[in-house]
Amino acid sequence: MNRRQKLILSLAVIGLFHFLLIIVFGDNGLVELSRKRHQRDQLVKINQSLTEENYRLVESIERLKEDPAYIESIARRELKMIAPDEMIFKTSPEHKAASQ
Repeated sequence: MNRRQKLILSLAVIGLFHFLLIIVFGDNGLVELSRKRHQRDQLVKINQSLTEENYRLVESIERLKEDPAYIESIARRELKMIAPDEMIFKTSPEHKAASQ
């Protein structure tokens, strides 16, 4: 190989290496593609969890519309309500310790 061919070959190798760097690290390169895939996967997970939550909420809404026992359980648990024929007994902390 003469000197001119070596120069052309060297420039071609440098050019190909430059294109390889652009393909891998450029604005729309492989690194960005990997980042976008990871972002898409995260959004898919979030979307799935929101879909599940929406399903649970729709189910709860339907039960609130149609199931009096469910409404009563929510009122007892979240609002601390009692039925008219029920009584609440409170004990002091000392009484609890003595009975144990």
